[in-house]
Amino acid sequence: MTWMLLAALLAAAPPLDGRGHPVKDDLLEQLAGSWKLTGTAAGGRPAQNDVTAEWVLDHQFLRIRFENGPYQAHVYLGYDNLSDRYVAHWLDVFGGRWSETLGYGHRQENAIELIFEYPDGPFHTTFRREGPGWRILMEQRDSAGQWKPFADQVLRKP
Repeated sequence: MTWMLLAALLAAAPPLDGRGHPVKDDLLEQLAGSWKLTGTAAGGRPAQNDVTAEWVLDHQFLRIRFENGPYQAHVYLGYDNLSDRYVAHWLDVFGGRWSETLGYGHRQENAIELIFEYPDGPFHTTFRREGPGWRILMEQRDSAGQWKPFADQVLRKP
């Protein structure tokens, strides 16, 4: 009887996410807007891009578009209230193989730290608020198990 009562209560519980429950995150709100990206990408190559971040899909995800450089991507960054963690869908020019992996993460003060478990190993991406801008640090684990920088980029208002 207790099992049935618990199941009935859970079925009647209001949803934590979805329509009518917009993501409310003061740090993500600061990322919304237009930015100029500079820094380094894979192999230490210079990187430049225009970045736009806007709330989409009924304010469930902050879509971050990297759009005017050789690297293009759409990142959908949202929050899963039930699991109490961020979720990231990273879609880019490298195609479906690398887009099938979701990133999950947590907030550490003024940063959102995401982990992607890609087929060739784990990958970290951190969005950190720094002064009036942001820093995006990407790291990957090498064959010796050491974390190495993959990209180190800064977002500033145009």
